[in-house]
Amino acid sequence: MGKTFAVIGDPINHSLSPNIHSAAFRELNLDCSYIAYRIPKGELEEGIESLKKIKIDGFNVTIPHKIEMMKYLDKIDESCSLIGAVNTVVNNDGILKGYNTDMEGFLEPIKKKKINIANSNVLLLGAGGAARAIVAGFAKEKAKSITIANRTIEKANDLVEFAQKISLNANSITIEQVKDTAKNYNIIVNATSIGLQNESSLISLDGINDKTVVYDIVYMPLNTDFLKKAKEKNAIVIFGYEMLLGQAIRAFEIWHSMEAPYNAMKKALLGGF
Repeated sequence: MGKTFAVIGDPINHSLSPNIHSAAFRELNLDCSYIAYRIPKGELEEGIESLKKIKIDGFNVTIPHKIEMMKYLDKIDESCSLIGAVNTVVNNDGILKGYNTDMEGFLEPIKKKKINIANSNVLLLGAGGAARAIVAGFAKEKAKSITIANRTIEKANDLVEFAQKISLNANSITIEQVKDTAKNYNIIVNATSIGLQNESSLISLDGINDKTVVYDIVYMPLNTDFLKKAKEKNAIVIFGYEMLLGQAIRAFEIWHSMEAPYNAMKKALLGGF
């Protein structure tokens, strides 16, 4: 009997998840299918009932439902309670258990490149959606300190409070205050949406070198201005698609309890660009 998986959200038509997961099923000859299912804001409860009716085996949750979905879970994984949002759900006979793969998805490419986070000084741009999971990841891997730069200082301050609660030394500044300090950090992460429309990088990367890690979580376009500038300085760059892939791999492993076919999934993902 085949299994069915889905991604829910709105908008959903340009989601890359169906391609990535379908490629994994083909690679491993799994009798599974993966669909994109649009659930508009305000219709989440009915949407989940429909998914339970068709006995969906699992689903990914994307914008705008990642926080509201928490209300409809019967069980939650610790990643989920820590981050306060859910993006991967397992349906076990009508019992829904939620996970959040943002943190592990974010860390995956860093680990793959054998980059050591311990004792590093981190600069994080942005305090929105994924930022909380990123802070949790740096805390888990024992970074030395994190500076959170955001346009509005209030959101950065909330995140600093969260970081300190999970024993990560943190401080906040506005993006304007970054000026030419990028060179003082070992790892610089862009978690703002700047770059999606090909805008130019928010900060100057003057003085960074080939030991600096520059990570952009924006994955469309592949090469943001931020990463182009980092490459000019020979920095170690990590692309947004690598985080997306890390999240999909973790979801696959949660659902199927087996190792995900990394290369097949990567090929399918990059084919979508």
